[in-house]
Amino acid sequence: MAMGKYTRVDGRRSSSSYCSTVTIVVFVALCLAGVWMMTSSSVVPEQNRDVSQEDRVEMKEQNEVKEQVSEVDSGNTRQFEDNPGDLPEDATKGDSNVTSEDNSNSAENKEDKSSEDAKTEDTDKKTEDEDSKTENTESNSEASENNKGSDEMSTKETDSDGSEKNSGSDESENKSDNNETTDVKVEEKVEQSDNESDESSSKNTDDDSKNQKSNEVYPSGAQSELLNENKAETGSWSTQAAESKNEKESQKSSKQYSWKLCNTTAGPDFIPCLDNWKAIRSLRSTKHYEHRERHCPEEAPTCLVPLPEGYKRSVEWPKSREKIWYYNVPHTKLAQVKGHQNWVKVTGEYLTFPGGGTQFKHGALHYIDFIQESVPDIAWGKRTRVILDVGCGGKLLLELNRVLRPGGFFVWSATPVYQKLDEDVEIWNAMKKLTKAMCWELISISKDQVNGVGVAVYKKPTSNECYEERSKNEPPICQDSDDPNAAWNVPLQACMHKAPVSSTERGSQWPEQWPTRLTNTPYWLSSDQVGVYGKPAPEDFSADYKHWKRVVSKSYLNGMGIQWSNIRNVMDMNAIYGGFAAALKDRSIWVMNVVSIDSADTLPIIYERGLFGIYHDWCESFSTYPRTYDLLHADHLFSKIKKRCTAAGLMAEVDRILRPEGKLIVRDTVETIEEVENMARSMKWQVRMTYSKEKEGMLCVEKSRWRPEDSETLEYATV
Repeated sequence: MAMGKYTRVDGRRSSSSYCSTVTIVVFVALCLAGVWMMTSSSVVPEQNRDVSQEDRVEMKEQNEVKEQVSEVDSGNTRQFEDNPGDLPEDATKGDSNVTSEDNSNSAENKEDKSSEDAKTEDTDKKTEDEDSKTENTESNSEASENNKGSDEMSTKETDSDGSEKNSGSDESENKSDNNETTDVKVEEKVEQSDNESDESSSKNTDDDSKNQKSNEVYPSGAQSELLNENKAETGSWSTQAAESKNEKESQKSSKQYSWKLCNTTAGPDFIPCLDNWKAIRSLRSTKHYEHRERHCPEEAPTCLVPLPEGYKRSVEWPKSREKIWYYNVPHTKLAQVKGHQNWVKVTGEYLTFPGGGTQFKHGALHYIDFIQESVPDIAWGKRTRVILDVGCGGKLLLELNRVLRPGGFFVWSATPVYQKLDEDVEIWNAMKKLTKAMCWELISISKDQVNGVGVAVYKKPTSNECYEERSKNEPPICQDSDDPNAAWNVPLQACMHKAPVSSTERGSQWPEQWPTRLTNTPYWLSSDQVGVYGKPAPEDFSADYKHWKRVVSKSYLNGMGIQWSNIRNVMDMNAIYGGFAAALKDRSIWVMNVVSIDSADTLPIIYERGLFGIYHDWCESFSTYPRTYDLLHADHLFSKIKKRCTAAGLMAEVDRILRPEGKLIVRDTVETIEEVENMARSMKWQVRMTYSKEKEGMLCVEKSRWRPEDSETLEYATV
């Protein structure tokens, strides 16, 4: 009896369970139909479904980088793989070759995915039919939601970017060539090659289609990995601690900058350290041009210099060698005073440069050739590479002796060389006496029949014999305690330094001819010396050049959308060995290498390589007119300068010396990159590209023509 009773109960339960199951199935079916109707208006292409899902996860994972720019296809992502090579970790500053690592990880993921699919099939065979139907229904619902989320992400990126982020497409490559940029995040995981991404995407699509037809459990490759629980730090789910930390850092880095326009007497030509009228008015005298020395304000200005009225986009090189827009540099005084010498003329909307000068009215090229004909050992561009044009005023001759290499030449073309007026004869006799006392050898006096001018060429001695044989110690030889390398804010001394005598001492030998001297290690770098990056100096030098050669070729020339044919004036703001400039040797580019005064004194190496450079303190303004440079390169400069002064002051100086549409490339810590990016955006600059690897990042931005409406009057810079 008891058994019969329970049998009837079981029968009722079975019937009730069956009804419940039918009800659930109908309900889920109705939900599925509703979801389908909601998502039918936006359909994700089959081949992009997995990629969109992964992008969504990556964007959740990556908190180091904000909005990234430049339409970078998968074929170009290899160009950011600044391979460390032989450089130590701190030399490469966080950049590494991650392509091989990503490829291996991709292969492992494929193997894991295959094993997971196999496990899924075994599990499905053991699952009850009713449970299988329920799982299918839930999985399909989840797939629809994922497609919807992917579609929303794709639509959002398309709306913000203005174009689809489709790696490997010809359209993307064409846009990159045309310098069209879009807001795209460049993440670590995007560092796969074009073919590998496309093949992986198509393969996953095929596998997903097969899985849907066979068991309809895991409709996408990404979801087939659900059997493995990822750590919160690396999965799509973050921890509250991480979210709180990221929000605090975001609030800290999203500092609001309020820029103002500099109101000064100099206007668009404002040079803070030269136009300090408060300091100039306090000078006792200006007869020796003391007012043109550097008189920097106590704090670097953080306002932005205005543009000249009517400013236009600069004439591109090499046409700019012959003409520039008049309204970009609206000054006619030189044309009025020197017009008869063919220096510069006003021609319609342009300032034109016929190629003349004070001593070469019929063109500089003939004049230059004439000098080499007079002294063939000069060998322009081969033996003679580093040249300084000192202009007029025959008084700083002792300083010229200091900076001139032993065996170097001094070319003097002035009226005392070839005219016989009383004043000219007096100057010539004084010059002859002084150069003889300095032991300079007069090796040539020639007269150019075309220009009608004469040229005297002197040569500095290579030994100390002449100094020791002089009857009078006049000019005197400098004391041994006097450092000839001290050149930043050091008063001039009326003395001469001895010539180096040791074969291993810098200056005792003439450098190798160009271009060999650019890449070969200077002979005076010893293995006993420790280089900037910690290796023996010769190895450090070689590793630095290899590093920058790789970075420039893989990242800068092809990966940033920069039209390098339009780039002429370039500054490396933290040059170290000059490796960045050396890597650009095959380009028609002029690079100013700046060595910070608080960095290792590597300027002698830069000159030895045949490059040009200067010392500078970036807590002060640079001695150049505004809108001078086409491109600035700052390698770990901002993070370093923040220890002594403000990053905002340095950014304002960058804005001052960079011309509109000019580019700024920054390599620095992620935190500093974010700060610079925020400042650039606050000045309405276009962020062309950002990239991060671990704690290091790279940024490329383009200056706009935007100027603030509010102004700030600088009392020290007004008359």
